[in-house]
Amino acid sequence: MNSFTDSVDLLSRAMNVANLRYQVTANNIANAEVPNYKRQVVNFESELKKAFESASDTEHQIKLATSSEGHFTMNRPYDWRSVEPRRVVDWASSTHADGSNVDAEYEASNILKIQMNYRLLTQLQAFEFSQVKIAMKK
Repeated sequence: MNSFTDSVDLLSRAMNVANLRYQVTANNIANAEVPNYKRQVVNFESELKKAFESASDTEHQIKLATSSEGHFTMNRPYDWRSVEPRRVVDWASSTHADGSNVDAEYEASNILKIQMNYRLLTQLQAFEFSQVKIAMKK
């Protein structure tokens, strides 16, 4: 991923995921006192990592020949552009007597983390565009 377009696209997707995380975390805080409410998280980076690894490790994989699109394929490179964030419900833990597992303090600190991450992503995107602006001046 060396092109400007890929970098900007990835940064834009990461900003969208940060926005979704913010909404999910705010929803967790809003439902902290609801009995049996289970907190949600957004899973994105692990799937993105799998996609990058599958694309970079294609020469060491066994390739199967197929004669039809209906045939199964093995180790097909996973395009990172098709990775979508997923909301995951934490059913495993229960921290309160009413069955809820939302810790409001943890969620509040998570909001701060998301905000700082978003700010960093906007600065990285501004840097990408400033590099293009510099290159266009020369």
